[in-house]
Amino acid sequence: MDLEKLKYPIGKPQIPEIITETHISDWIAVLETFPIRLKNLVAHLSQEQLDTCYRRGGWTIRQVIHHVSDSHHNSYTRFKWTLTEEQPLIKAYYEDRWAELFDSKAAPIELSLNTIEALHAKWVYFLKALSNEDLTQVFIHPEGQEKVSLNENIGIYAWHCNHHYEHINQLMIRKNWK
Repeated sequence: MDLEKLKYPIGKPQIPEIITETHISDWIAVLETFPIRLKNLVAHLSQEQLDTCYRRGGWTIRQVIHHVSDSHHNSYTRFKWTLTEEQPLIKAYYEDRWAELFDSKAAPIELSLNTIEALHAKWVYFLKALSNEDLTQVFIHPEGQEKVSLNENIGIYAWHCNHHYEHINQLMIRKNWK
């Protein structure tokens, strides 16, 4: 199978130039339903299956689940910084190194599934209360000093949910685990 398709099973994020209320609503709905979709997807996987890489050179399903928890926790914090500071320069992190830490490689997935469920419930509650003005606030990403608005970041993380969901789903289909 094509390496690019394995890396990006739903393609790279496509955030529109003009973000509408419908986009925001649809993206928040993805964030809201993602925890249960992910939990249902992996509910019957064995430990051996959880420790299977979704592609050669990629992470295991276990690492993907722990990565989602870590990444979304960081994103939630970025939203808070952005609404309490003037165009904050966010802290980036080495997600590849985090994925190699002991907890990402060995911890029970329930720890991260529970974290994702609680975090997304709080995050969605928070997002639904933001005004249009709030959503235009920006943070600065240290790589390239790129300014990212909160409304763009909602779209990026809706994509991130579906992106990693499909890493796992497509592996399960290829392995005939469904």
